[in-house]
Amino acid sequence: MQISKILHTGIFCALSIITFAQKSPVSITGHIKSADGEVLPGAVVALKGTSFGTFTNADGKYNLEKVKPGAYQLTVSFMGYLAQSKQITVKEGEQPKINFHLESDTKELESISVIGRSETKEINRQAYNVTAIDAKKLQNSTLDLSHALDRVSGVRVRESGGVGSNMNFSLNGFTGRQVKFFLDGVPMDNFGSSFQLNNIPINLAERVEVYKGVVPIWLGSDALGGAVNIVTNTKQNSYLDASYSYGSFNTHRTAINAGYTAKNGFTAQLNVFQNFSDNNYWINVDVADVNTGEYFRNQRLRRFHDTYHNETLIANIGVVGKKFADKLLIGITLGQNKAEIQTGARMVSVFGKWHRRGNIVMPSLKYQKKDLFVKGLNFNLSANYNLGQEQNIDTVYRRYNWFQQFKQYEGLGSERERSLYKFRNNNGLATANLSYQIDDRHSITVNNVYNTFNRKGKDELFPDADKYEQPRINTKNVLGLGYKFDYSDRWNTSVFVKQFSQHNKFSVSYNPSGNWGDIAYMDQKNSFSKLGYGVASTYFLYKNLQLKGSFEKSCRLPETDELFGDLLNLEGNIDLKPETSNNYNLGFSYQASINKIHRFSIDANVLYRDAQGFIRPKLNANQTKQVMDNLADVTNFGVDGEVRYSFRQLFTAGVNLTYQDLRNNTKFEDGYTTESPLYRDRIPNMPFMFGNADAALFLKDFGKKGNTLTFGYNLLFVHAYYLYWPSLGSDKLDIPRQLSHDVNIVYAMANGRYNVALECKNMFDSKLYDNFSLQKPSRGFYVKLRYFISK
Repeated sequence: MQISKILHTGIFCALSIITFAQKSPVSITGHIKSADGEVLPGAVVALKGTSFGTFTNADGKYNLEKVKPGAYQLTVSFMGYLAQSKQITVKEGEQPKINFHLESDTKELESISVIGRSETKEINRQAYNVTAIDAKKLQNSTLDLSHALDRVSGVRVRESGGVGSNMNFSLNGFTGRQVKFFLDGVPMDNFGSSFQLNNIPINLAERVEVYKGVVPIWLGSDALGGAVNIVTNTKQNSYLDASYSYGSFNTHRTAINAGYTAKNGFTAQLNVFQNFSDNNYWINVDVADVNTGEYFRNQRLRRFHDTYHNETLIANIGVVGKKFADKLLIGITLGQNKAEIQTGARMVSVFGKWHRRGNIVMPSLKYQKKDLFVKGLNFNLSANYNLGQEQNIDTVYRRYNWFQQFKQYEGLGSERERSLYKFRNNNGLATANLSYQIDDRHSITVNNVYNTFNRKGKDELFPDADKYEQPRINTKNVLGLGYKFDYSDRWNTSVFVKQFSQHNKFSVSYNPSGNWGDIAYMDQKNSFSKLGYGVASTYFLYKNLQLKGSFEKSCRLPETDELFGDLLNLEGNIDLKPETSNNYNLGFSYQASINKIHRFSIDANVLYRDAQGFIRPKLNANQTKQVMDNLADVTNFGVDGEVRYSFRQLFTAGVNLTYQDLRNNTKFEDGYTTESPLYRDRIPNMPFMFGNADAALFLKDFGKKGNTLTFGYNLLFVHAYYLYWPSLGSDKLDIPRQLSHDVNIVYAMANGRYNVALECKNMFDSKLYDNFSLQKPSRGFYVKLRYFISK
């Protein structure tokens, strides 16, 4: 509490002081946009023949200060657009505002396979270790967001099966909830099962930013080791992007994104997407006859109870460009999903009727205002509340095998745990961000995120069961204060401090009498409070050589699913404690070209993580579910890098590789005085080396001017890794080495208005595993049709 008071007092004093800051001196200002109204952050603005120059910020605005009176030529350039210049005259006492609208360069690459550092220089110039995916270049593919991210260095997305299956996101050794996800800067903690990373189409995003290790203060959250921010279309114009794909295993995907902005400021946005798949792909598995017990090895069979579908609608209406608000939107997110459950944590468990349903009903509010009260004071507010439900349906008393045979049992029972339990998580979230640009070098940011959770439910099969009346309540708050110093275009540094707090209310069962079957419940409460801090700095040794370094003392509070379970394959553990980590990052980025024909880029990063109370999954006692547990101390030394090459506008290729060495650093286990046999063991069930390679060939004006034919290829590699601790036992079960090859052909017509894509995934039909024995989809073929127009 004392820390909280000090932090709040510091924030109040800082805001009181900066309100009286002096106004910026005379300068040339303006905004840079494309011809269709899209802001262009990172555009180069300069006065020709002078040393005056700058870049546009995230809103496409620029500011050239301390310009002496006189005549100048003001030039603007941005990759993918034709450069422009204007003759201007600066007079004493004036503050000219000069805007530009750049025309697109028809030679700009239109590829579905180019992935790497974003062309937006504003992102690249950050001190944070960040990789940005230009999602617009992937929107002709059938990728969802999770598989697009799976091609980024340092990232592994592990899935238990096909479309809509359980997924685990790993970033530089941090997994699951240790990495936080955001939608336009708003945490996605409470979006439910109908809105997950592996069912969101790539067409929803314009850009996806991956922050490795240290997370910017404006992304307020308790991320332990990184964050992913999905940036959607924020253009203030009218557009339509509609696509449909069909492919193997009866897979259908549809996405419609549309927006409209009137001259009076009224705006409306609509995002609709749908996924459906039978997921009946081929697997190789051992099967025992349920009646005779006869054993059949290495049978090639189809999955048979794994259909998944989800439908989601996101609608927003409001106004933009008003005096009282730059943007004010009221929205609603509606969605539903149904997932048949084929297996448990391992493929020896086979289910034929168990399934789960969920939906999302989430109203939302977004408000943005720049120059609030004083110039340079910007305020953002977002709030939502998820009223959606989840239901676990397991009422058929059978035992299945992979031949689809089943054995029916008498009486009341189930395949896993008899249930019709339906519940609401009553999950609400509010985030506020206040930033102030004191002058051209100094700025501060205050961010606060508040999250509530209160699970309530009932099971009509057991209407009088006391366990469903027990509290599962959680509140969480993350408060942060940050300061940024921009010494020059070559050097900037950010420092920040965060306070994390959490309060849980729950119940535990006990036997008051000692007699069999006598169960009572006792309410319990616990609270956590932690302090985190960090620094990030970058320096340009040369125009094309950037160094980055950052450190953070981070903290992550246990998530509700980890504490209370997900009623599917994750068992709750109310004894979990917060995990903390000291995160160190050091990296560089280098770009070069030869005669503007051959272009190269190299990005490399070295990281070190020292985590305490590390939360990681393990199999429960009977190995049917996973449960999260604290491992006292874990270290990780890792490196990742990417090299890219392009030749003219004809060919591009790249390769990235990640190595991470996660080690158990707990020397003495609780209750023991001798050194643990697992001390310095590599953490099991965690990939330690993986990478991607891609290449693409572009044939411009193929068949007709404005048409482009693209041939693309992608390789995924994952080294084999152990399931259990290497030092325990001689039978070291492992997840074998993975090699997956994907190819695609895309024909974009009329400068990208009409698009047809053909894809083959897992071309050589390799056996792919992200988790032990859980096979991923076999070879599949897909076609996608897309129409895009923007005004």
